[in-house]
Amino acid sequence: MPKLLRTLATACCAVALSAPVLAGCSAEVSIGNDSVDKDKVAEQISTQLTEQVGTKPDSVECPENLDAKVGATLTCTLTHEGVSYDVDVTVTSVDDDKNVKFDIEVADQPK
Repeated sequence: MPKLLRTLATACCAVALSAPVLAGCSAEVSIGNDSVDKDKVAEQISTQLTEQVGTKPDSVECPENLDAKVGATLTCTLTHEGVSYDVDVTVTSVDDDKNVKFDIEVADQPK
């Protein structure tokens, strides 16, 4: 696992060294409609990972917008040092002002 993801796993999750790791963080964006633009989701993933580990991933791409509904999910792709990983995004809350909070989990195994 590249250093970025190893460090993220350590920073975000307390797990036994032998256990499979999913690195998780949370993000929040404000929207004006019923979905979060895929580029904003990708930007938040990159920002949160950079803040957690101090290294920016090479790229993050999401295939479509994220529905602004609790429980909505989206799988994006993070690429770092030439290796790609799934990033699962799950909406955890949407308030009356259309602020969407979502969890971010990076798979510990490459695609």
